[in-house]
Amino acid sequence: MARLNPVFVCGSCGGETLKWQGQCPLCGAWNTLEQRSTTSARPAAAAAVAVPLSAGVRSAPAAERWSSGATELDRVLGGGIVPGSVILLGGDPGIGKSTLLLQVAAHVAASRPVLYASGEESVAQVSLRAQRLGLAAQGLGVVTETDLAPILALAAQAGAAVLVIDSIQTVQSADAGAGAGAVSQLRECTQQLVRFAKASGTAVIIIGHVTKEGTIAGPRMLEHLVDTVLYFESEAGSRYRIVRATKNRFGAVNELGFFAMSAAGLKEVRNPAAIFLARAPVPAPGSNVTVTRDGGRPLLIELQALVDRMRFGAPRRIAQGLDANRLAMLLAAVNRHATLSLQEHDVFVNVVGGIEISETSWDLPVLIALCSSLRGRPVPAQLVAFGEIGLTGEVRPVAFGDERLREAQAQGFNLAIIPQGNAPRRVPAGLTVVGVARIGEALEAALASAG
Repeated sequence: MARLNPVFVCGSCGGETLKWQGQCPLCGAWNTLEQRSTTSARPAAAAAVAVPLSAGVRSAPAAERWSSGATELDRVLGGGIVPGSVILLGGDPGIGKSTLLLQVAAHVAASRPVLYASGEESVAQVSLRAQRLGLAAQGLGVVTETDLAPILALAAQAGAAVLVIDSIQTVQSADAGAGAGAVSQLRECTQQLVRFAKASGTAVIIIGHVTKEGTIAGPRMLEHLVDTVLYFESEAGSRYRIVRATKNRFGAVNELGFFAMSAAGLKEVRNPAAIFLARAPVPAPGSNVTVTRDGGRPLLIELQALVDRMRFGAPRRIAQGLDANRLAMLLAAVNRHATLSLQEHDVFVNVVGGIEISETSWDLPVLIALCSSLRGRPVPAQLVAFGEIGLTGEVRPVAFGDERLREAQAQGFNLAIIPQGNAPRRVPAGLTVVGVARIGEALEAALASAG
């Protein structure tokens, strides 16, 4: 007969110890150790059988994806919802996670059974939100339950194609033996949901709360267990929302989807340039448009720069949405190779729309905007620029130059200052391309276009 061995498990970090202590020796939390019993002898595991990869490919069903009802979300997911996949969606409170997934559930429920499990709202509250959004689907079932076992049983009985868990911090499993939201509960519930999805073919979408640092609450292992991790982002006070994929086994990572929050729910933004190019009617010094690439799509974004004479102390270099250290490096390069000295000026740079640019294509347009602000001469509103600046003063090419130019031409821009290495063989109709090799050439071309 197997002998029972007591073990104490921390409800905060999930660590185990053989003796009870007031403080967990792994994470330092107080009064979180709970006693459990485990057997010293484990049953023999079933023998594993290896299957040739070629046989698995031949027996695999044709790739199928279900539309979520939102083209922008389908783009982020890699083309739609994959049956049997597990998707984790995180975001700040009130940003619209439940609203988005209720809209997705209602759309899928028009053709397939869907179960929406809410541990935070009653059925009446979910129904009121659905009425406000104008959603109606006969195949959408709603259950308010925090015990995971009956939720999975109900989903299996209904043959649900999609199971929505709102949220993972509210559900619990009797196998974990800790309170809802504890690390051990999050790990156990997520593992059960993954096993259920893979065995039944049900797509599981999980809502996860985030910490004050902006990461999904709980152990990082949650993101390793699921197939796709999405983050809902928004600038404070803005009605626009961005869905970003940080992990995707069925598509590209860092893909973006744009939405606008309205009284009728989340609406897709098919043309993101409408968000980032809401410029003043009269061109102003210090403004320039660039074409960045985030995920798999080019985006036209306005960069604003302000140069002001230093009043006292050391000059300030403040960048919103850009790397401040790289900005300091660019200022040193332009001072050395273009005789544009900003050592006695405060420099402020901002990316309109609240997005963050991580690539280096913003180097050239930022310097053009700084030069425009310093000289007090606005560049043309239809001027677009992109390019990387080297420490030796050269303008280096960036990836996907042709796609950036086509996007600029499609948005009505007629002049582009780009690296010489990105000069296209065929210039898009109606677009004048100026290829430059050095910083000084680029600034001269921009000021010449200002008239």
